[in-house]
Order: sequence, then structure tokens, then C-alpha cells
Amino acid sequence: MNIGKRIRLNRLFAHPSGRLCSLAIDHLVAYGRGLPPGLRHIQATLAAVIPETPDAVTMHKGLATSVWEPYAGRVPMILQSTLMRIDDSAREYAATPEDAVRLGADAFAVAAFVNGATESAFLRAIADFVRQAAHYDLPVICHIYPRAFNEGEPEISYDPDDVAWAVRCALEMGADVIKVPFCGDVKAQAQIVADCPVPLVSAGGATTKTLQDALESLEGVVASGMRGATIGRNIWGHADPALAMRAFNAVIHDGLSGAQALAQASRA
Repeated sequence: MNIGKRIRLNRLFAHPSGRLCSLAIDHLVAYGRGLPPGLRHIQATLAAVIPETPDAVTMHKGLATSVWEPYAGRVPMILQSTLMRIDDSAREYAATPEDAVRLGADAFAVAAFVNGATESAFLRAIADFVRQAAHYDLPVICHIYPRAFNEGEPEISYDPDDVAWAVRCALEMGADVIKVPFCGDVKAQAQIVADCPVPLVSAGGATTKTLQDALESLEGVVASGMRGATIGRNIWGHADPALAMRAFNAVIHDGLSGAQALAQASRA
């Protein structure tokens, strides 16, 4: 690995724990009209969360150019390229590795779905971006999700074999870091981690009924050996996003249980 890529990856995984606890605000077309308040009022969300030291923030280029200046250089930024929906009604790319370098990003993110008719097209896009990013020694983080089809309707699959397949697809395309759903089984996820030579981080998952539920799901992520998580809706969707960020940091970096992390964050 060349030194430029190593420097950028070291910024992302700079915490003494060796893990990543990052914030995602790159959802956009996944919601379409009627963005949730935490995304709609993004400046207030960032003002609340950044003091709680996320290890990185993933965003599209419009937010990078319009709201990120107050935090530039204080927190690593990951530029998201992909506009997609699970049913393939959206599958476009809004940024390139060159854009990421120009904007000062520490990594370039590309998202993909596997299983289904568009699997190979998604994988080709990952490979193309990896090739472009290599020119700049820019790490590529692949956000990859396996699909299952229930009566023709796609949904995220958490089956360990499907998750393992998604990881292998991203690995074979050359991704430097892979973000994938946690399958829910610590032993099975640990085997997936053991079989992957690049860092695996967990997707934050769907909105949970309570913050403690979301925190407890991350306990398994840490126990499996994954290198952390990128959380979106369970931080910006919470009534107190600063508290949520503190609590996720406590689970991922300090190894606290969900209950312990929530109690500690609430006292701060």
C-alpha cells in the first residue's frame, strides 16, 4: 500500500481502539421528498454531533461544499458517490474520485447492491472507481448490501451467506474498506471477518424502537471483530443526536454494553 493511502486510512482509524465510529448523512434519494428532520435541518444536526467527535462523516458533494467548511480539517470527510434505491429505481453516480481529492476527502465511498439482475453493473462501477482512485492513492469504501426478493419485492438480506457473498464481491473489486450489514450472529459474522483481509465495518441498520436497542445491536458488531460502524438514522433521527453519538462512541470505542453506554452518555 502506498503511503498516501496509508495516511488517509490512518486518519479514519485513528482512535486508539483501532475502530471507526462514523456518521452518515448521505441518504438523499433513499428518502426522496419529505426528508426526516435530522437530515432536513442538517446544519443543526452537524452542530450538535461534531463536538461529540465522530471519526468521520460521509456525505454527498453538495453538503461538502455548502455546510462542511466550519468542520473542515477537524473531522475526516468521506465523499459518497452513489444515488441508489434497493428496487433499482435509482442507480446513478454523482461524484468521482477526482471530486473527492479536490474537496479534501479522506476516502471515496461507492454503494452497491448484490443479488438480482443489476449485480454485475454495480460491481463494474466499484471496479471502475477503484481504478480511478488508485491514481490519487485514495481509499475506496464500498457500502455493499445483499438483497433478498420476497414475492419479487427486494429487501436487505441479513443471511450470513448473503452477507459473506457481498463482502467477497466488494473485496474482489478492490475495495479498501467494506461496509456491510451485521448478520445478527456473532459467530457467523466473526467467520466473515476472519475470511476478509481488509477492514469490515457495519452499516448502522434500520431505525430501532429505542436508542438502547440500536446500541445493543452494536455490541455484537464489536464482539465479532468488525472494525466499527457507520451510523446514520439512529443518530440524526434521534431527538438528541449528540447523546446518541456519545453513546455509540462508548460502545464501539470503549466496549461498553448498550445499557452502560446510554447511562454514561446521559450523564455527560
